[in-house]
Amino acid sequence: MRRLAGEAVKVKLCKAKRLWHGQRMIEILDPADCSTMTEVRAGVDDVDRQVVALLKRRFGYMDAAARIKPDRSAVRDEWRKADVLAKVDAAAAEMGVDRTLMSRLYEELIETSIAHELEVFDRTRG
Repeated sequence: MRRLAGEAVKVKLCKAKRLWHGQRMIEILDPADCSTMTEVRAGVDDVDRQVVALLKRRFGYMDAAARIKPDRSAVRDEWRKADVLAKVDAAAAEMGVDRTLMSRLYEELIETSIAHELEVFDRTRG
């Protein structure tokens, strides 16, 4: 599968793609195919760009939640937090990713998302 840098991608990694890295264009390889640190770093940079784009989208949903929820007390929803963590755990298990690592990352992401949503709620409706 070929794609452009920053273009949305499903879970599957691409085999070959070119991306500007420093002063030159290099091919983005699957991690298993990397043989130099330049290739590794280019791949990491590419993934980071995608993660930032996905987080921007995720926080857009937090903005929407702040707009839609009826009152400030509805922002923190422990049932929903547990539901998200369970779904992330299942996805990590399915994909063979370290479940403990994903749990730690998502715990922080969810708490940061809640803080952001409270801030937006207060700024726009408080």
